[in-house]
Formats: sequence, C-alpha cells, structure tokens
Amino acid sequence: MNSVTTTPQSISAYGPARSTVEGSPLEPQELERIHTYWNATLFLSAGMIYLRDNPLLRKPLKAEHVKRRLLGHWGSDPGMSLTYIHLNRLIKKYDLNVIFLAGPGHGAPALISNVYLEGTYSEIYSDVSEDTDGLQRLFKQFSFPGGIGSHCTPETPGSIHEGGELGYSVSHAYGAAFDNPDLIVTVMVGDGESETGPLATAWHSNKFLNPQRDGAVLPVLHLNGYKIANPTILARIPHEELEFLFRGYGYEPYFVEGSDPPSMHQTMAATLEHCVRRIQHIQQEARKSGSEVKRPRWPMVILRSPKGWTGPKEVDGHKVEGFWRAHQVPLAEMHEKPSHLAHLEEWLRSYRPQELFDEAGRLLPELRELAPKGARRMGANPHANGGLLRRGLKLPDFRDYAVTVEKPGTIEVGPTQILGQFLRDVARNNPTNFRVFSPDENASNRLTALYEVTKKTWLGEYFPEDSDGGELAPDGRVMEMLSEHTLEGWLEGYLLTGRHGFFSTYEAFVHVIDSMFNQHAKWLDKCNELPWRADVASLNLLITSTVWRQDHNGFTHQDPGFLDVVANKSPSVTRIYLPSDANSLLSVANHCLRSLNYVNVIVADKQPHLQYLDMDEAIKHCTKGASIWRQASSDQDSEPELVMASCGDIATMEALAATAMLRQHFPELKVRFVNVVDLFRLVPNTEHPHGFTDREFDALFTTDKPIIFNFHAYPWLIHRLTYRRTNHRNMHVRGYKERGNINTPMELAIQNQVDRFTLAIDAIDRVPSLQVRGSHAREVLLSEQLDCRNYAYENGIDKPEITDWRWPL
Repeated sequence: MNSVTTTPQSISAYGPARSTVEGSPLEPQELERIHTYWNATLFLSAGMIYLRDNPLLRKPLKAEHVKRRLLGHWGSDPGMSLTYIHLNRLIKKYDLNVIFLAGPGHGAPALISNVYLEGTYSEIYSDVSEDTDGLQRLFKQFSFPGGIGSHCTPETPGSIHEGGELGYSVSHAYGAAFDNPDLIVTVMVGDGESETGPLATAWHSNKFLNPQRDGAVLPVLHLNGYKIANPTILARIPHEELEFLFRGYGYEPYFVEGSDPPSMHQTMAATLEHCVRRIQHIQQEARKSGSEVKRPRWPMVILRSPKGWTGPKEVDGHKVEGFWRAHQVPLAEMHEKPSHLAHLEEWLRSYRPQELFDEAGRLLPELRELAPKGARRMGANPHANGGLLRRGLKLPDFRDYAVTVEKPGTIEVGPTQILGQFLRDVARNNPTNFRVFSPDENASNRLTALYEVTKKTWLGEYFPEDSDGGELAPDGRVMEMLSEHTLEGWLEGYLLTGRHGFFSTYEAFVHVIDSMFNQHAKWLDKCNELPWRADVASLNLLITSTVWRQDHNGFTHQDPGFLDVVANKSPSVTRIYLPSDANSLLSVANHCLRSLNYVNVIVADKQPHLQYLDMDEAIKHCTKGASIWRQASSDQDSEPELVMASCGDIATMEALAATAMLRQHFPELKVRFVNVVDLFRLVPNTEHPHGFTDREFDALFTTDKPIIFNFHAYPWLIHRLTYRRTNHRNMHVRGYKERGNINTPMELAIQNQVDRFTLAIDAIDRVPSLQVRGSHAREVLLSEQLDCRNYAYENGIDKPEITDWRWPL
C-alpha cells in the first residue's frame, strides 16, 4: 500500500523526488525499462524539433541534417512524457479506459512521440512507418512546410484538445467525462495555461461531476516554472499556499517534485496509482445500490519538474534547463555556430538511440511491451475519435410542436418557449448522450420546459428554499455555470467524445467565446481533411436575448456582431440561421440537431413575436433558405418595382409593417417581399457550398430593382456576403449601427434606422415612380415616426398601435 506524507516546504524543481505519496512500486528491471522508454520519447521529441535527416544518428551529425527553420516547444515535453508513460503502466495493470489531453500549448512532440512508439501513428499514417524511413518522415514533417503543426492538431491521434489557444484543457476534459462512467480523462495543465481566466473557472468543473454516472478527470498541473519569457505565478508561490488553493477548489492535491529520474519514476508511479485507486474507490462507493450522490474530493497531481528537463543545461554561458530559455528551442543557429551543432549532437546522443531501436529503426521489443494494446492505447482510444462512438439522437417529430397559424402576422408566441418543449422531449428520449448548456440563462431564455424531464446539475449544498423553483438535482442534464468559457469547453469535449448538445446564451455575451468558437471551427475544418476522423455531432448555439429586445438593459447589451465572427470561418463548417417565427425555429433546430461537423448558429429572440408561417410553409421556407412571401407581396404575375427583404425576427416585423404602409399609400405599387432564414444562401455558390446560384438569387431579388434589406445585425455583413452579385449596387441594407441605450423597442429601431417608417421612406426615395408623387406620404411617415419617439420619451413605452400592430391582410 502507498502511504501519504507531508511534502517538504520547497519550490525547487531540482533534487531527488519529493512527494505526498510514498512508495517505490517499480522493480529495478521495470524501472530501467520505463526510464529507457522515456529516453526514447525524449529523443523523438527533440529529433522532431531539430532533424530532417539522419534520424538515428548513425552518421556524425552535420548541419544539412538539421532544419533551417527551427520551430517547436521542448520545455514541457519531458514532464508530459513522464506522465503518459506511467499512465500506460496503469492502463495495462488495471485495464483502464484513459484518454490524455495536452494543455501546454505546443506540447505535441511529447504526444506524437508516445503515439508513434505505441504504434498508433503508423497504423493511421502508413508512410510514417516504424522504421528508419518512417522516423525520418516523422522528424521532417514536424513544423515543416507541408507537414504538421507543433501543437496537438486534429492530425494527432488520441487528441481532442489542440492547445494552440490556452485555457480550455480542463473544461474539455470534464466535457469528455460527463456520461462516460468508465472513462478517466487525464489532463496535463501547463502552469502558464493555469494563469488564464477560462482555466481558473474550469477548476470548478469538479462540482458538476457525478460519480454515479460520469467518468473521472485526473488533472496533472505541470509546474515547470516558466512561460515564454517569464516565471509562472503558481510555480512561485509557497507550497502551503498552492496546496490550500487547490484544496479550496475542492481537490485532493498530491505533489511530485524533483529532477532525479529514478526517484521521480518511482514517485510518479506511486502517486498516479494512488490517484487511480482513489478514483475507483470514489466511484465504487457512489455506485452502490441506494447510495446518495455526494460531491467527492477528487484527486489531482501537482508535478514540479525542470523546464526542458534533461536538455542542455547551459548554452553560451546562459542557463537553459530549468529556465525560460528551454521553453521553445534550447539551441539555435545550427548552421552558423558549429559549437551549437556539436552541443545538439551531444544532447541527442545522451539518450543513447542505439540502445532504443533495432537495426531497422524499430523500437526494441522489450520496450514495445510497455505500451498498452489495441484500443487501450491512449492514441487509439475511440473516445478521442468520438465520431466512432456517436449514436444519432432519437428525435421526436418537430411537427408535433407546431404553432397553429390561421392568419399570418396576427398572433404572438415566444419562439424559444416552443423550442423548449421540443428540447424537453429530445432530453427525455436521449438520457445518456444529450445535454443542454447555458450560463445561468436557461430559464431566462424560456427553455424551462426542460425541467419537466430533467433538472440543473448540482452537487453542492442544498437549502430548503431550493425546492421552491430551484430546479436542482445531482443527476440533472441542464448544465448551468456563469462562465461561457467553461460551458463551451464542456460542450466541445462532450461533442468530440461522441455525444450531442445544445447551448443557449445572450447575444451580447456570446462574444466571450469568440476565440473558442474559432478554435472549434478550425478543428472541424481540419478534421474534414482527415478520413480517419469520424463525424461528430454539430455544435448548436442558440443566440437569444437579442439586440432589438435589449432596449431595457442598455447599450452594453446591444451587440449582434458574433455573426461577423462566424462569417469569417470556413463555409464548410459554419452555418447561420435567423428564423423569424416559432415554426421556422423548430424546423431549423431539428435540422441542426441532425447535422454533423458544423457549428450551427441560430438567432432567435425569446420574447413573444408575431407568427407568419404554418408548419408546412415553414419547412419549405427553411429548406429553400430564402423565399418570396406571397401573402406580403403584390407583384404576382408582374415585375416588382421594389424588393423588400428581411432577415431576423424584429427586422421581418418592421419590414412587413413598412410594406403594409407602402401598399396603403400606394395601392398600385408592385412590391416583392423576400425573407431570408439561411444567411449563407446570399453568398454565390461559387464561394460557399450552400450559396444560391446567380439564377436563384436573381429570381428572388431581381437584377435591376431597388432592394431595401432589413437585417438583424450589422448591415455591412450583408454587403460583404453579396458584393459579387450583379445587383448588389441596388441593395440598401439597414441594420444595427451602434446607436441606443435605454429605449423602447420602437425608439431603438428608429435610432438604428431599421424601423418601418425609415424603410418606407427609403423605398419612396429609391423607387423612381414614387420619388415625386410620394412626397406627401413621406411627410406623413416622418410625422408618425416623430410621434413614436415623443410618445416613448413621455410615457416610457411604445404607442399601442405599435405594440399591438398586426399584419393587415
């Protein structure tokens, strides 16, 4: 049995191992083999950074064997490999199901080395074979044009976390563990990464992990002391303070500190085994029949080892090992400084490659035996290629939730409230592979029907008043935490390990996850190029509490710019939908939940809105992506003089109202009303896989008539998407212009010129036949607009004829 002692009060990474857990579980022969295997991983890691030829140093090292441009990160590799190797030992001993997430941004050399030595890499990439030629390709391709990146990109088997942007490893790990009861997710957290805001909140994820139904996360905080050029905060605080910090987070921290390889192997082996046994005990106790779910104190490891451990200790009189100079490339200028080339050769040969690989360049059999077999290899674990495990959702028929629309534009319904009923039954039908995520906003976003079948996950303390509307339960499937970062990370980890989810958040604050969305979209885009990566469920993001109904919260809550961020990404992995009513929202949501390998962004406000389409019409409209609304058009069997277009719920209502006013003043005016639900249909199909052909676009918008386009978000996005269209010069877009504060809905619309009066006046000014004879109508509309503004300033609400407006068919 391992025993637990108190670690000495020291922050030094050097010297014999010091640890919380005592024990020497490795027999001398096993210790020697593990250390030799570790040397093999370090040789490969350094070789990838430096070499393009002579991979096993069977010839004296020459400058031409070294890459001209040296890219990569060495500093965190030794500690990561140490952890990976000792996890391999436990996987074999206990037949564990484990995946490994590399948090340190560019720690790919460590993972690739281990995945290559266990055989997974060559099984996927047959040209990178397990021999001298394969090693040469492995080395040359790393951070080399036409090769692979220096972080754990999708090309890295066993990876679901790229690490190129720091802060999300822990949230990804917990997302992978939810509803995976037999899985242990080991996440290596860099001490630079640990300084980020997203990582700080993600430590609280342990309060949402249910030991009865979920897997476990074993964080390994790697304190190697430095970032690119600075010390790290957690590596420079007293031992007691560091321990108290993580105890305060709710973990049981176990320390492994030092630099002496034999003793570090022994303490790492003892510590990881203790943590695994502790995890097993927690789960066994929680899963006993009749056991009450309680939040346990999960174990974690704090590993302190020198940065760039075993690498060059000093270069040109400057300290390297154990300092920030070991972060990336410890030795440079190989082609200019012969002494550096000699130093590199000495360093690489210190791992004794001749004792690691046979004549053919294959890892020696006695070392190969240390790695697990088959799917138990962390590089081959199917959870790290989650599409292999994905099961399609059992979706109810979305038509069963339809809103009855007998007459368009005459009844008001809250679209997301109807969506909540659909999601409720999705959750009911899929109790182990579907979760809903929201930052304290599920109720605010009107998705409360979910609580009829499930609650909000909560393993913290309960108060009596929680029973009165708190909707809390340890087995809830609604995930709420006031951190968009953590929720997004959970969802991404959940999806990438083969499950399904739905995320709702306020429009103004979805920008918190801009960069996370970017990274996930890039991940999916790269996965599309890798035939061995199986399809995963799409990331479905509902943006609600939108700009046009944030008149009461003010300017800070008015920002629809996330759509511009999404439009920057590859069209092969992103979609944007703006359904204008509940039935369209149901049709879109059903499509998104069935889709694969996309980020689907749905914009739909939570407040009651007019309903326009019955379910059959909504399905056809959403399938087309954009269509003419005949009931709002007056150009049947004739050429229109004006196209009034809309995209978004409030934009559509105001455009319809403007059309109605124009037809009232000018009964003979030929107006075509077009509504867009799938934003990327506007893009030419030569630029976007879902765009319209020119013929399809012109059939909707004509080729030479004025187009007044009322848009939900910033107007220049529509110009950007349609600038190649032949009639783009005739398109006049209205949208949010960064104007507003505490307003009424109509006054906010007027300030941004998306209101019905502005649109109708714009049409009068642009339709040739109205420019002269429409002067009187124009003056009437201006007066009505002024009346609306004055009424709002006087009464604090909009005029009844505005709030009670209905389509006058």
